[in-house]
Amino acid sequence: MKSFETLKNYLQSEADGENPGVAETVLCLADAMIQISKLVARGPLAGAMGAARGDNADGDVQKELDIVANDAVIEALQEAPVAYLVSEELEDPLVMQRTAPLYVAIDPLDGSSNIETNAAVGTIFSIFPAVTDENTTVDAGVLQPGVNQLAAGYCIYGPQTSLILTLGNGTHIFTLDPVEDEFRLTTADVRISETTREFAINVSNFRHWDRHVRAYIDDCLAGEEGHRQSNYNMRWIASLVAECQRILARGGIFLYPGDARKGYAHGRLRLLYECSPIAFLVEQAGGGATTGKQRILEVTPENIHQRVPMIFGSSREIRRVERYYAERDMHGERSQLFNKRGLFRA
Repeated sequence: MKSFETLKNYLQSEADGENPGVAETVLCLADAMIQISKLVARGPLAGAMGAARGDNADGDVQKELDIVANDAVIEALQEAPVAYLVSEELEDPLVMQRTAPLYVAIDPLDGSSNIETNAAVGTIFSIFPAVTDENTTVDAGVLQPGVNQLAAGYCIYGPQTSLILTLGNGTHIFTLDPVEDEFRLTTADVRISETTREFAINVSNFRHWDRHVRAYIDDCLAGEEGHRQSNYNMRWIASLVAECQRILARGGIFLYPGDARKGYAHGRLRLLYECSPIAFLVEQAGGGATTGKQRILEVTPENIHQRVPMIFGSSREIRRVERYYAERDMHGERSQLFNKRGLFRA
């Protein structure tokens, strides 16, 4: 791969000929992301983009920029070989070109609650093969596990606008040149550190977590005196793309588990257009992604807006969390292996 080569040239040389249309679809999505980037960069000069517009199909508050970003994606995909579009902002799959070979699942604007704080937001997408035979309904055709993805990525609108992309051949970073409106390859084959001393989770929800997550966080917070015998730092941005970008850059682990709050039993992140694409990118960079009990990419969605617990990051830390989930005992307490009590345990 050539340093600073354009996204278009990269796709022409790297896109798999067995999956026609993937390169074209990524380029169409990139056009939409450039438009969204310009709107984000203008802030209040572009209008009240942080204004609430109601609730989306899954009950989350929609901001003005959510709607604008979704419209930009639909417009950009008009000429792409896409049969269906599944979006966070649409209740049902949108039929585009019924016999086209691909379908796209997308969160047009991840982190929209951060718009007014000038924090990083982004666009997350997956490209799947479309199932268009007459015997398969649209809903059934789009309910595919993440292992079926042909490509995935996200665009983060921060100090730089970056497109993080995988076609199943590694994870690569393309940075937007705002002068030429062109994404260029700036980092090829990103690798996530196997080990970490940094975790990201909303600790204010500690009292709602199950015992597995509590035990894991307890041991992180106990530091050198605890079971882990290491001091950990905590980070929390509340923007999935920003959390993933940090982990790609320096390792770490992100956790959004299910908890006991109403509506949070399966976490808050959506499988098709948030968890699956992030998991694909992370695994292609040498990391891992799990619900705690199952590899994210092997979860088959039951509906297009299904939520799942999401834990991803450095591979050794992911395996450790899975061991906390696998640990069993009849009394609902940790086994003797993890019997040192932590900062939040009575």
